[in-house]
Amino acid sequence: MNMRILFSSVPQHGHLLPLFPLARAFRDRGHEVAVLTAVGMAPVLAAQGLAHLPAGPMPDVLFEEITRRTGTDPAHSPTPGSVAEFFAGTRVDLTADEAFEAAGSFEPDLVVAELCDYVGPLVAAASGTPVATLAFGPPYPPAFTEAMDAKARTQHEARGLPWEPRRWLLDTWPASMRADGWQQPEGWLPLRPEAFREPGAVAAELPAPERPRVLVTFGTFFGEPAKLSPLLRALSTLDAEVVVTLGLASRREEFDVDHERITFVEFTPMDDLLDGVDVVVTHGGAGTTAAALMKGVPLVVLPQGADQFFQAERVAAARAGVALDPPAQTPEALVTAVRAVLQDVGIRENVATIAGEIAAMPDANEVAATLEAGR
Repeated sequence: MNMRILFSSVPQHGHLLPLFPLARAFRDRGHEVAVLTAVGMAPVLAAQGLAHLPAGPMPDVLFEEITRRTGTDPAHSPTPGSVAEFFAGTRVDLTADEAFEAAGSFEPDLVVAELCDYVGPLVAAASGTPVATLAFGPPYPPAFTEAMDAKARTQHEARGLPWEPRRWLLDTWPASMRADGWQQPEGWLPLRPEAFREPGAVAAELPAPERPRVLVTFGTFFGEPAKLSPLLRALSTLDAEVVVTLGLASRREEFDVDHERITFVEFTPMDDLLDGVDVVVTHGGAGTTAAALMKGVPLVVLPQGADQFFQAERVAAARAGVALDPPAQTPEALVTAVRAVLQDVGIRENVATIAGEIAAMPDANEVAATLEAGR
């Protein structure tokens, strides 16, 4: 029996891209799939060949509104209250009406929402549709999840809609990266993460490395040239090849570095960029962290905000790399950390073990079949 599957996401790459493998799996199994998110993400969805139900504003509008409401910055200085207000307060307020209208004629049989999306579950509550939540990193501390859920509950109550728990939690985080005392939640299903790939995209043509290769990637939002340039200048003193990804807004000429010692690449699928890489220097976004672990590449994590501190703590705890929290994110400390990771055989063995765990997790097609049966 064919189903209609509605995927729903905050309109940011780090939240949206982890949904794509499962969305494609459902589509390839003959189901009708649509994605509910802001209109500004239309080009990303078009490249995946996925139907788009546009609703709500992009993050710049959301950040402007939450600053007006609270004076806080949940991206760079996250607290349980500010994060809850951003995801379950401001975004729901500015998106819900359009979401109800956009999804009204779709009539989904299942809603798959990423962890921070509270719009999809709101739409699901209006029709009694079951919800699967896709988590793309380690579990958030209870203070954050409880604050977000409490705020979301008030949104449901204000609209006369029931607050119902998700039926499934799709967990892409490998077992050895979990904190001590982790307890398996109800409806838990492991799901193998996949590094992002855009159909038809041309891989970056990087020659085979003659020296250790260091990949520096701070995602689409946190890679400000002024902040990265001192770090890159320090890395260029190493006997290593340094490759740097450009964010969506950055340009090569904005970086104050020796451009003969550093290679810049445009937005490129991580699956391609990681070939031949010996260490990843990153802000610790969940997608980047998972992609490196899948390929067995150790990390040096310099968290900047959002949930990156959670990823950084887990990387350090599992000895899958080194984490440098502020104010230790100096050029000198970064060079020391990269050297240490390149020389530490134990870290490489740990990351190889984690890569094996990820490879053994059920893939998107297997999870789609499980959800079909459970519906």
